[in-house]
Amino acid sequence: MDEEYDCIVLGTGLKECLLSGLLSVSGKKVLHMDRQKYYGGESASITPLDDLFSHFGKKLEDPNQYGRNRDWNVDLIPKLLMANGELVKLLVKTGVTRYLEFKLIEGSYVYKSGKLYKVPADEKEALSSGLMGIFEKRRFRNFLVFNNDFEPDNPSTWKGVDPNVATMEEVYGKFNLGADVQVFTGHALALHTNDDYLKMPCKETLCKVKLYSESLARYGKSPYLYPLYGLGELPQAFARLSAIYGGTYMLDKPIDEVVYDENGQVCGVTSQGETAKTKMVIGDPSYFPDKVKKIGQVARCICILDHSVPNIDASSCQIIIPQSSIGRKNDIYVCVVSSPHNVAAKGFFIAMVSTIVETGDPGAELVPGLELLGSIREKFLSVKDIFVPVDDGEKSKVFISTSYDATTHFQTTCSDIVDVYKRCTGEEFDFSKMALVSTVEQ
Repeated sequence: MDEEYDCIVLGTGLKECLLSGLLSVSGKKVLHMDRQKYYGGESASITPLDDLFSHFGKKLEDPNQYGRNRDWNVDLIPKLLMANGELVKLLVKTGVTRYLEFKLIEGSYVYKSGKLYKVPADEKEALSSGLMGIFEKRRFRNFLVFNNDFEPDNPSTWKGVDPNVATMEEVYGKFNLGADVQVFTGHALALHTNDDYLKMPCKETLCKVKLYSESLARYGKSPYLYPLYGLGELPQAFARLSAIYGGTYMLDKPIDEVVYDENGQVCGVTSQGETAKTKMVIGDPSYFPDKVKKIGQVARCICILDHSVPNIDASSCQIIIPQSSIGRKNDIYVCVVSSPHNVAAKGFFIAMVSTIVETGDPGAELVPGLELLGSIREKFLSVKDIFVPVDDGEKSKVFISTSYDATTHFQTTCSDIVDVYKRCTGEEFDFSKMALVSTVEQ
């Protein structure tokens, strides 16, 4: 602990482990500490099943009723990976995929008028979708053709739509797309969490829809991937990456104090009476209660099922309930995985329903999602505060991630990782600068 480090990372959530790995690969001397004995923080996977019951203050009376106890790996915050997204590219580029295996999520669905529909993301699916009438199908197909050809840096593909000026609302108008199509395009394809995007330049949304289509094209059934044995495998994989490049990990290390110099800039972290010197600190909000503010809450309900989602014959899926379809301000997300992903005993399913809290009764707000699941064997409800840093860390050199939101995909998580990386290094994250781990002796 007497050494000096370029960076000390506090917390072993996915964001922190990923950033630790990135900094180690780029040549930084990193010390990574966590008060917990396990990896993952709030994004941990819990095993065996009786530990999940204990985590929520319950007791598993008869372990045999849910198959083998150790067949369960339950994510506290499940997130799906976009097959052609930034995180998958990063996993491949850094060689972290050698520690992980992934399985395709079988389908992506959107809720409308009491029914679930598969999300159409190519011309063929658009023409067969029950989400739209015959004339709107043709118009939506034309939009997808335009969007798939669209390249943000090639004006010849813009077809009269300047992506830096025209709003997404104007793009919808250009193709004469109605409110229903706008809803599933914005929320189930582009994965926006609210409708603010409608008034913004369309470039970001067009790129997001294109990413969805490209991810779907890679494997066919859906654009989403999920790691075998649960999301908890990801932080550990990036911890291994950091260690290969010289990073030091210390679990079960209580943090006594974050130390600052006379100018208010961080200079060390004290644990059990010893202080490690550092030039900067990265951490999750739980380590810096004086440097974050609460902006809301997220409600999540983990459900154990003994059947697949009614009317969806699949071992896994994502369902998005757009806020406008049920009179809310925020979407409701449902993520379902099961034994083929090595996270549940054979014959059982794990469903997570989540949303941003809007009322004084968070459990009731999840009901529209819970009702889609049919009979539920067991439920575990949690309500967590959402924290964001109060400043960018430029003066203090303390760079804090945001709390995990209600989405069941990694797009917002990736955005936060890229933001923290830029704030702490002063550089845009560039995949081309990432060295391959295969070039390093293990």
